[in-house]
Amino acid sequence: MIFHSAFEYSYIWLPLIGFIIGFFASMVGGGGGFFFLPALILFFKVPAQIAVATSLAATLPVCIVGSFGHYRNGNIDVRMGLVFALAGIIGALSGASLTSLMTSKQLKTSFGIYSILIAFQMIINNWKKKKAEANGIKIPDVSNLQKVTKGTFYGFLAGVITGTFGTSGTAPVLAGLFAMRMPIKLVVGTSLMVVCVNTLFALGAHFIVGKIDLTLIYFLTAGTVIGAFSGPKLLAGIKIDRAEGPIQQWYALGMIVFGILMIIS
Repeated sequence: MIFHSAFEYSYIWLPLIGFIIGFFASMVGGGGGFFFLPALILFFKVPAQIAVATSLAATLPVCIVGSFGHYRNGNIDVRMGLVFALAGIIGALSGASLTSLMTSKQLKTSFGIYSILIAFQMIINNWKKKKAEANGIKIPDVSNLQKVTKGTFYGFLAGVITGTFGTSGTAPVLAGLFAMRMPIKLVVGTSLMVVCVNTLFALGAHFIVGKIDLTLIYFLTAGTVIGAFSGPKLLAGIKIDRAEGPIQQWYALGMIVFGILMIIS
């Protein structure tokens, strides 16, 4: 169901929040949905089911604008992105049906647990990689079969997360692409492409089973689109090939903090 909620003065902060999230999301390979959801629930007291669908709708412009910018800069592996996206479509449609079966408390708690688990996985994988490099152990290349297998698994998981929580499913996509040891800029661009497809199909499913607040979307997207245009332009001029570890660590830390807040709220 699509509706307009009554204007509240606190909504004036939404364009600024949208700009910040859109800017950084387009630089790390996400649509911002991971941060939209807790922001709407924790700071604006939006009911969880409405926040999920509204988050998806607000995420889509970030994905589209960001993907286009990264494609122009040659930062997207289209072939691998399609593997993730095709599996993600199935997962997104499945996840959307789960949302209507869960209470608001269950959604928040599940999201918090998911955030913490996926964050620890990213930290452990990064630690193993650094330990192997420090010991002079060469990490074997990932075969094409392994890439397809990983892409299908992580793509499906990302789709389920997108459809269920409205968070764009960035973390599983990033985890899968980092596991393939792609260059960081290619990871960011390809992730945005996958997230864009997942979000589009999850949003379509939520038009049937969810509630979308257009008032919130107007205010959020006023800032997210500008931020999403700015992110890829800044990233194109930065040499961050050696920054993969710190980026993963900070992203994981943010996930843990928001996960804990969602559980205890």
